[in-house]
Amino acid sequence: MAASANPSGAGVGPTAGPRPVSPTGSAGQQNATVLVVEDEPAIATAIAQRLSAEGWRVEVARDGLSGVDAANRLRPDVMVLDVMLPGIDGLEVTRRVQAEHPVPILMLTARDDETDMLVGLGVGADDYMTKPFSMRELVARIKVLLRRVDRAAQAASTAPVEPPMAIGDVTIDKAQRRVYRAGDEVHLTPTEFELLVMLATSPKTVLTRERLLAEVWDWADASGTRTVDSHIKALRRKLGADLIRTVHGVGYAFEPPAE
Repeated sequence: MAASANPSGAGVGPTAGPRPVSPTGSAGQQNATVLVVEDEPAIATAIAQRLSAEGWRVEVARDGLSGVDAANRLRPDVMVLDVMLPGIDGLEVTRRVQAEHPVPILMLTARDDETDMLVGLGVGADDYMTKPFSMRELVARIKVLLRRVDRAAQAASTAPVEPPMAIGDVTIDKAQRRVYRAGDEVHLTPTEFELLVMLATSPKTVLTRERLLAEVWDWADASGTRTVDSHIKALRRKLGADLIRTVHGVGYAFEPPAE
């Protein structure tokens, strides 16, 4: 890979992208384990040093199979995963890891190719960044993923059990975090699940990209709306294009399927 990263946090290349909200910090974040799967030694070392400076436990794997083995052994809280790896690529690593135990995955790609992004999101990645990237943004996005895990765990332990939400032939079980269409279970990443719940809770209501970005991703401004669009496309690929209507220039609305 020709991309590089700077452990000082100054970043490499443009820092364009969503600006995250300042994290509140949590015990889960402070004690987090992050697995970095990256074959370029300079990039892997830079990422590991920067994440270790946050107080996280960091382990590095240099190829796809080693990444799968490390994920099964460590059960990390978050994975930072390069797409192009020796042995098996990051997409296959994602498939194998998510099949064993779901974990938030931030995927790194050297190409700003929407097809690659959609495939990555489709196999179970929660977010992606294109090289070259800003180290500050990488850290901020990992903190967002960790906060989301914390929120889900707290909600599961404190919220009353809600009955599954049935909308047409779509069933959303918030307690079990499972989704079914026409009786068949559809595997969604944690981000996709939260995005679907937010849309389905207000059927036929247009939600702006900015609102979705703020409430699902915790981004403070609208500069990351492309991330919303990519996740919507991934949802449509899994659940069907008829469920989510695009309102051009505004956002998206959940359209309940016919009974």
